Amino acid sequence: MIVAAHQPHYMPWLGYLDKLAKADLFVVMDDLQFIGRNYQNRQQLKLAEGPAWLTVPIVRGHSDRILDKQIEACGNPKQHWQHRHWRTLVSHYGAARYFSHYADELLDVYTRPWTNLIDLDLHMLALARRWLDIPTPVVRASKLDLTGAKTDRLIDLCQKVGARCYLTGVGGSSDYLDVEKVGRAGIGVVWQEFTHPEYPQRYPAAGFKPRLGFLDLVLNCGPASRDILFDTAHPVRAAGFDATLLDPSKAPSRDAKRVAAPPPRSPEVVPVPLQP
Repeated sequence: MIVAAHQPHYMPWLGYLDKLAKADLFVVMDDLQFIGRNYQNRQQLKLAEGPAWLTVPIVRGHSDRILDKQIEACGNPKQHWQHRHWRTLVSHYGAARYFSHYADELLDVYTRPWTNLIDLDLHMLALARRWLDIPTPVVRASKLDLTGAKTDRLIDLCQKVGARCYLTGVGGSSDYLDVEKVGRAGIGVVWQEFTHPEYPQRYPAAGFKPRLGFLDLVLNCGPASRDILFDTAHPVRAAGFDATLLDPSKAPSRDAKRVAAPPPRSPEVVPVPLQP
């Protein structure tokens, strides 16, 4: 079984969802330290003047852990982050081809009372999984009682969920991942390869803008979004381990262009409910 893990994002970008789809199990690392000015509470969408950040305000000094972070309330309804985010979506995506298809569920996001950032992030992730038909089960790291730090923590994660392979991105992995140490624990490592697809966007004269929140794709492309995302996705590649350790039925073909739906999960892996 291949497991992947990542901090929660407010509005995941396509590379995040590609990583999710390539795993048999995805762990949301909600017990890590919150990082300000990062994707945990903000994301970019395309406005007429170019990409712009939508930021969820966070109560400062409350706690360092993501799962404990609370959303800051605002007394003025017109200045409330939910009002501003919704108005931004209506103003710049209201004329998008499929905005009306998703509008009711998005309006629910921006009218529902939120207290904890993690609940909002998990709700947005659930929407992305459903709208893009990604059946990979998701668990919260805070429910796994993980120990250790960096590589030791990842080894413990894999052992707790029964994974024989860890899927990692190519970003900051070298800062915390000792591939040889993971291998000595009997766990393989594979690296995500991702090519960002291009698709019709609002304001075409401004050119295509990559790495936006997933809403940019689904509001513009609707039901075709899944095919657009996964038709250009690369399979995972091995990083110094024997690929035959993996069940061939679970390993993506190196020639495959589309990510197949993950196989039925092993009976020993029981997803932990996302509710706190």
